[in-house]
Amino acid sequence: MKVLVLGSGVIGVTTAYYLNQAGHEVTVVDRQAEPAMETSRANGGQVSWGAGTPWAAPGIPLKALQWLFHRHSPLVLRPRFDPAMWSWLLKMLANCTSARYAVNKERMLRLARYSHECLVELRRMTGISYQESQHGLLELFHTGRELDNAERDMVLLERAGVKCRLLDRDGCLAQEPALQSTNEKISGGLHFPEDESGDCYQFTQGLASRSMTDGVKYVLSTNIERLEADGNRIERVITDRGEMVADTYVLACGSYTPLLLRPLGIKVPVYPVKGYSATVTVTDSAAAPVGSITDATYKVVITRLGNRLRAAGTAELAGYDLSLPPARTATIARVVSGLFPGAGNYTDAEYWCGLRPMTPDNPPVIGTTAFQNLYLNTGHGTLGWTMSCGSGRILADLVSQRSPDISLEGLTLARFA
Repeated sequence: MKVLVLGSGVIGVTTAYYLNQAGHEVTVVDRQAEPAMETSRANGGQVSWGAGTPWAAPGIPLKALQWLFHRHSPLVLRPRFDPAMWSWLLKMLANCTSARYAVNKERMLRLARYSHECLVELRRMTGISYQESQHGLLELFHTGRELDNAERDMVLLERAGVKCRLLDRDGCLAQEPALQSTNEKISGGLHFPEDESGDCYQFTQGLASRSMTDGVKYVLSTNIERLEADGNRIERVITDRGEMVADTYVLACGSYTPLLLRPLGIKVPVYPVKGYSATVTVTDSAAAPVGSITDATYKVVITRLGNRLRAAGTAELAGYDLSLPPARTATIARVVSGLFPGAGNYTDAEYWCGLRPMTPDNPPVIGTTAFQNLYLNTGHGTLGWTMSCGSGRILADLVSQRSPDISLEGLTLARFA
């Protein structure tokens, strides 16, 4: 079967890889000159299948109000006349209950666990290298309240079979000795030994190269303008370089997916939530973390990627704006330099931003649509890197008319019907 995959981020490339492995003739289309040049370019680097959690959680509405008045807030809302944004926000707030949190966390964990299994298998089969680390993930808490919340969350984690252990301050320092210089800021932590980290950009570029060798075609520097339908089937994709035709179409354009679906009458509540990152060259290895860390207070992740340190965070609702305001980058720099002051020269940091495609309940949208030959693979939010391999393999199974290895309950467009 001839399949067009629209989008060459980590979701599109993994989807193309698995479709090719399933025997399909695959072409990937993207407006960028290379794969992984947008949201997959410089993210936090965590493959946090165990630690990943919904942003829509109990207590978030009150926290959000407080954050709006903080200079270094993890949440930034830029009010604008944007019905899609306000609709998304209201739906997100409706998911901030204990019951909805438990449901959404199970759905995310189901996919993330499976995706990690797929990643391990893919790595073994291909030998792909991407500054990967199996050192685990340490979530740091600065207050006793955060520590209490973590203990409550452990009930859900243990029920789901996620390995984790609660650490006191000394336990955190034993896990990450470089925290010694700032240990007074730490109340405790939660360590996930099976979580991983790695450079999403290197992974995606490497897998794209491997898939090209296997026969996947990449049509890059090509703007996708619209999809045209006839009845209940997509007939063609119109680009700035002409039309493209296939038997099946997979839409993996991240935050831009809703814009392409809207003219077809399909509403998918995916909204761009802007995130920032800073990348610093490590000049003192002993002063830098060994693995990956999440600062629970500021929602900033810090990951060691070889001789680089990557810090990423902030959830900013500002539409499709891709500017880099100094106030936002300063927050990222403040958190990472505060925890690891001697790791590198932070004045030379390389800053970046990207648009995370988030659903209001946080699980992604994978699978079929009202059009027989149109599939979606989008809405992964902050966990696109974590969920990419599993999502790609599931999509390939669906296109190949095979039953996926895990249940798709709560992971499809049907939950928004």
